[in-house]
Amino acid sequence: MAQRLLITLLLTALAISQSPPAAPIKADANGYVGNQACAKCHATIFESYQRTAMSHASGPASDNPMVGDFFHKKSGVNYRISSEDGKLWLSFERPGDPALHGKRELLYYIGQGRRGRTYLYSLDGFLFEAPVNWYTDRHLWAMAPAYGNVREAPMNLPALTSCLDCHVSGIQPPIAGTENRYTMPVFAYSGVTCERCHGPGAAHVNGGTIVNPSKLPAERRDAVCMQCHLEGNAAIERSGKHLYQFRPGDDLSDYIRYYVHAEEPASGLRAASQFEALAQSLCKKKSGAAMSCTSCHDPHRSVPADERVAFYRQKCLACHAELTTKHRAKQADCVSCHMPANLSSDVAHTEVTDHRIPRRPNSGPALENAIAPQSSPLPRLVPFPVSPVTEHDDRDLALAWATMTDSGDAAVLKQAEQLLRKAVQQSPNDPAVLSSLAYVEQKRGATQDARENYRRALALDPNLLDAATNLGVIEANSGHLREAVTLWEAAFARAPGRSGIGMNLARTFCAAGQLDDARKSTLRVLQFNPDLDSAKRLLNGLNATPPKCGM
Repeated sequence: MAQRLLITLLLTALAISQSPPAAPIKADANGYVGNQACAKCHATIFESYQRTAMSHASGPASDNPMVGDFFHKKSGVNYRISSEDGKLWLSFERPGDPALHGKRELLYYIGQGRRGRTYLYSLDGFLFEAPVNWYTDRHLWAMAPAYGNVREAPMNLPALTSCLDCHVSGIQPPIAGTENRYTMPVFAYSGVTCERCHGPGAAHVNGGTIVNPSKLPAERRDAVCMQCHLEGNAAIERSGKHLYQFRPGDDLSDYIRYYVHAEEPASGLRAASQFEALAQSLCKKKSGAAMSCTSCHDPHRSVPADERVAFYRQKCLACHAELTTKHRAKQADCVSCHMPANLSSDVAHTEVTDHRIPRRPNSGPALENAIAPQSSPLPRLVPFPVSPVTEHDDRDLALAWATMTDSGDAAVLKQAEQLLRKAVQQSPNDPAVLSSLAYVEQKRGATQDARENYRRALALDPNLLDAATNLGVIEANSGHLREAVTLWEAAFARAPGRSGIGMNLARTFCAAGQLDDARKSTLRVLQFNPDLDSAKRLLNGLNATPPKCGM
């Protein structure tokens, strides 16, 4: 009996030793392994997280598709989102206008639907946002943010990493030289994965460590949330860095610097700037580093609707136990009074919870000044969050001011130019600074200075689309058409959704009598922006007898 038992044990051991080892978990180029790899050891958290909004922040368009019709009165365009044979499609047409009708296959969705959803489609490998969004708060389809008043169908809205990064995981950077051409698939995993907060998991699944945000220093802990819940009035990426390169545990300011107006209007709540709003609250000011987003939010679970009042009430009472019983009994729902929902200042049809936590509704405090008051009527643009001054601060502040120059305010233009000149002295080989200074010079008519700085910027970074486009305008206006065409052709090939570049080319070709080249450029513009009236009129002129360059 003992001998048979021994033989059985030996055979079992032999079978185990000869069984194939578990296949190693494959990681993508970012070191991401996906939520399923986490589920093996963290099943309870995995199952809970699967029901959160973050988990469903993006994915294939065919997953849980939203369909519907929308007629935009100001442009007269009908839009339809429909499902056919397992695929989702966007159709568009203007009744009575045979020149405008088309169809795009929708590839991805962005937004799990609690606040809203938009869809993305690809054309020649370039990724664009659909011109219409679903807005859950108002339960309607409407134009994408900032496009409610357009008179033409905006079919060339580029899908940029600055918009995609917060909704996806394992994002592919755009192909070099482009702003919205990606290698497919654009992202490796749907939604915001565990690794967006804990860092790439490739080493961890093989026995290594992984980031636990709660054990990081306060500023690094907060950066994990700030990467997606802070917008500011300007966001300036550090030289040679991109926000999508940030990993939990890093210093976020090594990748991007945020700037805000010191006196922000009480009603000016942005859709995704909860961290900025929280910093204005007395709760955060008095608690300091002890308070974070996770003081009230568990990122691993979504609180059921019927539990929210009690759940958040307990969060408040954890710090406000001194409140009288009478006050607590009068209104059990702390959030409805002290964190009311207000309309977003930057996304139409969308409400935002007021994370300034005012004592009374609509009485949120302004952000405390981080620098000394100025006598100038200019807005005070200050870094947020405040951090020690570094050698890069002059550069970043100058670029932040440069983002405001399109307002047309002469004082803003002057301030931006002064700061940019100072930044150039400190960083003479920074293409972003040189290009921004050139743009300011171009706006005030200093053409030769602008030309020189654009050329310096492009010598350092030939992929700067704005610099190439604007330098082309200077050269064309100076009669240097060959130089202008060379700049525009290279830029338009890398950004065919930028209709202005293509129209510059088409008009230049037409004026030079190169009608075939003019038609080719115009048709390329209309391929990506089929409702552009100036392109349609130019094409009609080119096809007339005799051809005309202006109609």
